[in-house]
Amino acid sequence: MQALPPPPPAIEAPPPERSVSTVDEVRVAAALTDARVQVDSSFRGASIVLYGAVFNPSDVPADVVVVVRGPDAPVRLVKKTRNTGVWLNSRPVLFEGAPGFYMPASTRPLGDIAEFGQLRRLGVGLDHLRINAPEESRTVTRYGVKDVVVSRLGEDYLDWRRAVIRLREAAALYNSDPEGVDFVDEGLFRAEVELPTVAPTGKYFAEVWLFQEGEPVSVSNLTLTVEKVGLERDIFEFAHRRPWSYGVLCVVLAALTGWGASRVFRRG
Repeated sequence: MQALPPPPPAIEAPPPERSVSTVDEVRVAAALTDARVQVDSSFRGASIVLYGAVFNPSDVPADVVVVVRGPDAPVRLVKKTRNTGVWLNSRPVLFEGAPGFYMPASTRPLGDIAEFGQLRRLGVGLDHLRINAPEESRTVTRYGVKDVVVSRLGEDYLDWRRAVIRLREAAALYNSDPEGVDFVDEGLFRAEVELPTVAPTGKYFAEVWLFQEGEPVSVSNLTLTVEKVGLERDIFEFAHRRPWSYGVLCVVLAALTGWGASRVFRRG
């Protein structure tokens, strides 16, 4: 019986191709468990997980900062003032461009990750949140950044700005978590985004920053949509497409309801 020839030598498969940025650069990649939240009459808030990975070929430790910002909306404020013994409302102040939702979360306190000026330039953190002042008259430069601190409100601008943040915090629309980003494994992290019941509808933007030695080295941008569905969406769209018709309909329904209630109680 003739001996079989020896098997051919094994051929090693080439390694899978990897992008140069993955191999040589420090970068962050992130995603959301759900990029769309539907709001109906039973909506009681939502919890969304943001997760990702840090590619860090160096020995320098890195921090992750997550900033989720909701759609901007104007904020109208008044302040109680005492005039000749009577409390009256002050002249209304309208802030434009204040986010309807704002949540920064990080692996550790922001002050330990980067300097004040760096955070201010990026607008990261409640203390550095950009809110347009009404009727801005001029700007001044502090910490190497142009800050809008002078408007028709004068030196009271910062007090009004703090009031905007305080009201949104009370409604659970603004929240800061200095330890809200957890590394679950080497290079893998997660953070939870809690949307309250009163979360505004619209498009949300999430920024995932990667910091090394106080400097941002990479960022990943995500979008999240919060939208009304069902009857609530139909009513919302009708009110915005035909505001006059919606107003007349509300008045008619209120009048009919009042008339019907009076008839019922009169018979009783």
